[in-house]
Amino acid sequence: MNPSERIDQLIAGLTDWRGQTLASVRKSILEADREIVEEWKWMGSPVWSRDGMIAVGNAHKDKVKLTFSHGANLPDPDKLFNAGLEGNARRAIDLFEGDKINERALKNLVHAAVDYNEIKLKRKAPAGTRAKVRKSKK
Repeated sequence: MNPSERIDQLIAGLTDWRGQTLASVRKSILEADREIVEEWKWMGSPVWSRDGMIAVGNAHKDKVKLTFSHGANLPDPDKLFNAGLEGNARRAIDLFEGDKINERALKNLVHAAVDYNEIKLKRKAPAGTRAKVRKSKK
């Protein structure tokens, strides 16, 4: 199975609100940028990447956690991050039963993560091979 099929299978296996929530978050992430790639890492975690990791999704017993690998470096004017706020790199969004995610704000956060990864990649690229950084629609 490819990573997208594994994520489909994970969501289908979560027959309660967590499956619906993870499916909704996934849809918003993929709609935010058509070049985002789905991966399957760490023996069962959906990961979304573009020029580096953007976010990891996990279903826990009482919540769905969406962790942004460089969340501490991302603007969050809508205050979606509500977990991992003390960390130097990661930030997370913990979603509990009945929570509604602000899709526009989540997509803006994904755009910011893609921009961050592209800038980081550009800094690492040798002169003359650097890719252009796209402007995010905010």
